[in-house]
Amino acid sequence: MSEDAAQAVRDERMKAEGLGARILKRPELGAVAGFILVTVFFLLTADPAMFTFSGIVNFMTPAAQLGILAIGASLLMIGGEFDLSIGSMVAFAGLFFAAATVTLGLPLIIAIPATFLLSAMVGSINGIIVIRSGLPSFIVTLAFLFVLRGLSLVGLKIATGGSTQLRGVREAVEGDWLAPFFSGDAFGALFKVLADAGIIETFNNGAPKVPGLPIEIVWFVLIALLATWVLLRTPVGNWIFAAGGDANAASNAGVPVRKVKISLFMVTACCAALVAIITVMDAGSTDARRGFMKEFEAIIAAVIGGCLLTGGYGSAIGAFFGAVIFGMVVIGLTYTDFDQDWFQVFLGGMLLVAVLFNNAIRKRVTGER
Repeated sequence: MSEDAAQAVRDERMKAEGLGARILKRPELGAVAGFILVTVFFLLTADPAMFTFSGIVNFMTPAAQLGILAIGASLLMIGGEFDLSIGSMVAFAGLFFAAATVTLGLPLIIAIPATFLLSAMVGSINGIIVIRSGLPSFIVTLAFLFVLRGLSLVGLKIATGGSTQLRGVREAVEGDWLAPFFSGDAFGALFKVLADAGIIETFNNGAPKVPGLPIEIVWFVLIALLATWVLLRTPVGNWIFAAGGDANAASNAGVPVRKVKISLFMVTACCAALVAIITVMDAGSTDARRGFMKEFEAIIAAVIGGCLLTGGYGSAIGAFFGAVIFGMVVIGLTYTDFDQDWFQVFLGGMLLVAVLFNNAIRKRVTGER
């Protein structure tokens, strides 16, 4: 090859990629576009109160609870696996946490780590079975979906003498120094200052309509930022993408694929435990239906956020926007004249569109036909 030809090859390889091409390769592109479209739709059809500060907090609260699960699910999906048991894990972890605080009277400094530890153990069992048996994670975690839901039902009946609801959590944790980190609103003093300055809405007596930022939103944002940093800025993130893209090639390259996947199952279970703790403390009780169907909503939010069902591609920020879209639609329909059951139609439609869109993007990125 002549020197000029070699230089041309080098120039072609070093050629800078255009901004448009880089944007098209971003997995969260579909979720951001969906977020914009849904926002415009509600700006045109919903009561303007939806986009006041209190209205935004109103739809961000359920979005945050789902989003914590969706981010865990997205990490696992990028790693090439599924977890259909996370909704049941919310109920199971909620049972354990409520029993620890109400029945056993344990302080939060013990009850919360114990709940996370138990959840991580269950997640590791899921992962170990998947890795050692070679069974699809879909099948293994589907089995655990029923196992954990059944254990939650039986456990609640044992703990309460026959009821499927355990109350008294709020009274049991009242005054505990850890409670504000998992329940209620954050930055209350700041919101009072903003209300006094006329920056946010107030009642007639001057009290802010939004007394603070619900703690689940704070956790949601922090977890999204942490997950994004891990995926994009750490070797662990490279391992996750590699394990989901081609596990055999990654293993041959020295990536600890088994440990990565088991760890991701544990992280997903701990995300479910966090949602359980937050929701149980806010409600002051737990019940056997807590987290019902959330496993499917979390996976759909992750898919809307750009995760491929085949693994190796996805984004925590995409899952963030996917969950926000859910929250906007669930709560936003109450601000319109539309029947709220249209949410089910939206759910299926968004899933189908997201899969088709992500598949097209994947083919564009990989050059497949």
